[in-house]
Amino acid sequence: MMQAMIFAAGMGTRLKPLTDTMPKALVRVGGEPLIKRVIMNLAAAGVDHIVVNVHHFSQQIIDYLKANDNFGIDIKISDETENLLDTGGGLRKAAGLFHKNYPILIHNVDILSNVDLHKFYTLDPKVNCPDCGIPHQKAGAQVLVSWRKTKRYLVFNDMMRLVGWVNIETGEAKSPYEDVKAALRREHYPIKATDKPLTINGLRLFAFSGIHLVYPELFTYMLGEPDKFPIVDFYLSVCHRVPIKGYLKTDLKLMDVGKLDTLQEAESFLKELSEQ
Repeated sequence: MMQAMIFAAGMGTRLKPLTDTMPKALVRVGGEPLIKRVIMNLAAAGVDHIVVNVHHFSQQIIDYLKANDNFGIDIKISDETENLLDTGGGLRKAAGLFHKNYPILIHNVDILSNVDLHKFYTLDPKVNCPDCGIPHQKAGAQVLVSWRKTKRYLVFNDMMRLVGWVNIETGEAKSPYEDVKAALRREHYPIKATDKPLTINGLRLFAFSGIHLVYPELFTYMLGEPDKFPIVDFYLSVCHRVPIKGYLKTDLKLMDVGKLDTLQEAESFLKELSEQ
């Protein structure tokens, strides 16, 4: 049993004017809608239960899946038509649609990549205890990360546990750990990203991929959160209470097809992936 959630509720603002008449999930890349590509990749990895959240032109997505008989997969819709809940709120709203004892692989609808999704789903959730070094703790989530040039990075310690976030242009930093915030604020900004991964005072910086794995126990930490909240901010708010583990893929090839310019590059990117 493997299950997943496709985040497909976004407004697709960066893909206007295409998304003036359709949801981002149905924008075609290489002749196929983005959502079909993600569903097929998940199915090939062994996923047999998928939840799709919808908001913008939601009925178009529902009708598309119905017309294609859900591609032979058990697909449930989490309907956010009335109220867009962001990624964290969307996941929590959909909680009842998942099987309770299995991890949930979360995949943005506009991500194309060379990730082995089956390997990622079956990663060991154990985490080394920072006090004794024995892996008796379990992660609440695992986030797929890589090094690429951007402005905003997740921050990890030497055991690849999430400890914060930083904007290397402005120096804005977030962390529930005071020593981590102090270490990030001691740096001089802006910092220019290069081809080599950055470290700041022993902390490791990596970019989030939009692909992550959530374990069912994490839902208990969402109690008290507002209806609408982003999942990354939530990870940052609880990472001192439950381990959020980073999984580094050094050979990651990934494209966020969320903008018109990347949409034009996507076909050659797909060809590159197929030749691997």
